Amino acid sequence: MNKDVTKILLAMGIGLLLYALSVLVLSQTQAALVGVVALLVVLWTNEGLPLGVVSLLPIILFPALHILPTKATTVNYAHPIIYLFLGGFLLAIAVEKSGLHLWIAHKMLRIFPASARGVIVSLAVTSGVMSSILSNTTTALLLITIALFLSEDPRLKMRFVLAIAYGASVGGIMTPIGTPPNLILLGVMEEQGMAMIPFVQWMWMVAPLALVMLAVISLVLSIGLKDVEFQRPAEGKPLNGDQKKVLGVLVGLIGLLLVNAPIRPWWEGLGFSEPLILLSAGLLLFAPPFHLLVWQEDKAKVPYRIMFLFGAGFAIAKAFSHTGLANEIANFLVSYSHLTPLYLLALVAVLITFTTEITSNTALISIMLPVIYAVTQQTGLDATLFMMVATICASYAFMLPIATPPNAIAMSSGVVSIRTMALYGVFFNLVGIMMIVLIAMFYWKPVLG
Repeated sequence: MNKDVTKILLAMGIGLLLYALSVLVLSQTQAALVGVVALLVVLWTNEGLPLGVVSLLPIILFPALHILPTKATTVNYAHPIIYLFLGGFLLAIAVEKSGLHLWIAHKMLRIFPASARGVIVSLAVTSGVMSSILSNTTTALLLITIALFLSEDPRLKMRFVLAIAYGASVGGIMTPIGTPPNLILLGVMEEQGMAMIPFVQWMWMVAPLALVMLAVISLVLSIGLKDVEFQRPAEGKPLNGDQKKVLGVLVGLIGLLLVNAPIRPWWEGLGFSEPLILLSAGLLLFAPPFHLLVWQEDKAKVPYRIMFLFGAGFAIAKAFSHTGLANEIANFLVSYSHLTPLYLLALVAVLITFTTEITSNTALISIMLPVIYAVTQQTGLDATLFMMVATICASYAFMLPIATPPNAIAMSSGVVSIRTMALYGVFFNLVGIMMIVLIAMFYWKPVLG
């Protein structure tokens, strides 16, 4: 039997099995959603069908199984976040096409050790620091192109790309503006009239967690590279005209993104947002006086499969809400409210971390934070502590490309397989869960008082 057919049959079998088990405790529609999600995850993992094809299956399966109507499903494939990605991809194509990444790489490597391990550490740290100021999505998009240039060795390329993706997710939690789930948490806290976490206190709370995770990720990705040689790129030439144009766009973009948070209320009042800013920068590259991108030549370089992947993630999140499965999860948490706070925090951390793997972290946390708030109100638990743990766990999902934007960007590079990401990711997930729960219980809890 053809290997791909076997993989597809395996995915169908697992999907049907989980449907049969779920229908014993859930409604038929909710069980169907569980079965479809299981089918998608297995196909994404074993690559029985192309990534883009699997990501489009919800458009067929959700309406066919009465999970979500066609229009309500397809609208998720035009989510604003997807256009943020499109703008970022266009910028990355221009950086590579102009050769600007060669110049940037040389400047970076003059600071850090010129060894495979040194580069992994430097990429993870650089990505982490940048994503604490810029969004982790933007950071990953800007750095991935550089990482791909640094070596021709597939093993090194894969580890460099993962160092950037994981570093961006780790660093994104260090400030309230680093990643969308952080901003969603602050928004929910404001809506509920809760005391807000000051910017400096947030950084003081999460810095130990981020530093430990960056160290663990750098160490694990460096295993087995002791004897691998790394050649520093040759001295770059002075910037040419096209490179100066791309650099000008990037500097302007970063400047806008940096001031975006302080002036967000006024900025969004004019109709501007981060997706609009990034897409505008990407489209600007087609227009005079830039003319750096040509649609006929460069459209094939856009990883549409990753855009479809995120559409699938948002569709799954919408289905969780529409079918009531999110409420079932809330009831599940309430049923365990008799546990000690330590065990309940661990339960929330595990649930959010591994659920995030099968849907967008932004979409999931939008659903789950109000659920967790309601649970804490019923049980008398510390709402801020539990919501903070859930928010950080939503960014610390490292297994699948659909989980976080940096994971998806790493997958778009073409040098990382889903299997490889899952193997590294499951270990980092477990380390992250353990560290988040321990730090929350013994550090955040006294601080939040």
